[in-house]
Amino acid sequence: MADRGEPPEGPADNVPGGGEDEYRSLVFDESFVRAARLKEFSAEERMEDHARAVRSLPPRGLRAGSRAVIALVLLIALAFGTALYMGFRHPYTAPVGRRAEPLRSTVVPLAPRDVVPGGTAAGLLARSPAAQFANGAAGINLPAIRGTDHFSDSEVAAALTTVKDYLVASSLDPDVLTGHAVRPVEMLLDPDQTAQFNHSMSRPDDDGQHAATGWLVRFDPAKVALAGPDIRVRGTLSYSETGSDTLEVVSDHTFTYTLRPATPGPQRAGGASLFTVRRELHFSFDREDLRLHRLELRTSYVQAGPQACPTDTTGALRPLLAGQRALSQGPAGTDPYATGRPTAAACGTLAVSSPQTPAQADQGSGAPPAAQSPRSRP
Repeated sequence: MADRGEPPEGPADNVPGGGEDEYRSLVFDESFVRAARLKEFSAEERMEDHARAVRSLPPRGLRAGSRAVIALVLLIALAFGTALYMGFRHPYTAPVGRRAEPLRSTVVPLAPRDVVPGGTAAGLLARSPAAQFANGAAGINLPAIRGTDHFSDSEVAAALTTVKDYLVASSLDPDVLTGHAVRPVEMLLDPDQTAQFNHSMSRPDDDGQHAATGWLVRFDPAKVALAGPDIRVRGTLSYSETGSDTLEVVSDHTFTYTLRPATPGPQRAGGASLFTVRRELHFSFDREDLRLHRLELRTSYVQAGPQACPTDTTGALRPLLAGQRALSQGPAGTDPYATGRPTAAACGTLAVSSPQTPAQADQGSGAPPAAQSPRSRP
């Protein structure tokens, strides 16, 4: 069996002493000598007083391999730092999205020719052109949905659904109608229009851009209250793309409300009256709007009556209630129930198509014939 210090094949034959290398532990290779940090003084140096037997050698410089590793680490750190710098301070300008344009609005009061007729809410609706209209949001129907050249079916559906939500919030929400809330409308607007909307709500102005009634239907709660829950609605929605990144939706709806004086306590029988608002609104969507369920209201054209003419309708609509009469009238009659493009005017005369006869009107509400003038009924 070989000794621990011998190679596996046994001791070499030419080694004296039976192959035992007596000085093996005292022989150092050249690399060990070069790496030594201590050096023996010469005889002359040792003759000096208090001289030490050995002295320390100065540290050797870094090996070539170590220098290469450090250089590589520095290069990596430099490259990483450069990447971070270019990411935050790159020379290219970030693309700027399309900003929403300000709303342009027109609100036209419609003055009645005669005294505003009164009655019960249900009776007045049953005898009006709105008798066949659907109630509330059921009257806002979406058209057939087909994708365009640059917008898919789902994107078109998202635009139409957002417009319907806006019409419900701005025309049917009782809190919005009575001036107690605006948030349901604001949250559907593109943020670029928020400042204009807030200005219109807090400081309405008749400048074509800051009328609160251009954005929503609102009555003065100190003077007017809803007489019943039913709001009759009829209208159309259409859409088209106006560019590869822009989708436009047009809504044209007539809303019929039943109103009464905002007085506490029991109400006078037959004290309700009708009020009709026609809204033609143009909406615009980019892809970010579609993704975030919001819209840009571009133009708003509103006809509403019966109201006095002229009257300030920038902050709220000011209906004439049952038994009231307009002191002055506008130009030729304007029918808010008629289809087709509305005629622009500063003020109009309320004229209703296909009015029912006084005898037919008497059969529903029991009101005296004098209060049932068909020509003044909205």
